[in-house]
Amino acid sequence: QVQLVESGGGLVQAGGSLRLSCAASERTFRRYAMGWFRQAPGKERELVAGVTWSGGTTYYADSVKGRFTISRDNAKNTVYLQMNSLKPTDTAVYYCAARGESLVGIARGVSEYDYWGQGTQVIVSS
Repeated sequence: QVQLVESGGGLVQAGGSLRLSCAASERTFRRYAMGWFRQAPGKERELVAGVTWSGGTTYYADSVKGRFTISRDNAKNTVYLQMNSLKPTDTAVYYCAARGESLVGIARGVSEYDYWGQGTQVIVSS
């Protein structure tokens, strides 16, 4: 069982930056594709960025392309989401998630991820 703990959320003005971190409890994390999802009030949870187990392939939702960067450090069992040029529409609870199947690719569906963090709130003020 992999436990994921997010950190780095907070309140920021539009145009600002935040860096989210997600620390995993197990070394098996290194074999899993990871995703950062977000859920705004009244909306469905959506994938904003994903990264393969090796870090070699990434995915970004159109709404964050060019502004967000996902990366991972397998030696530290940690995945990051660097968020720049933040907009009020980025306000949401952000979750990191791990696919439970080793060495498979990024998936966009919530049901494709087996392990979830507790979420971290990001609020972008205008």
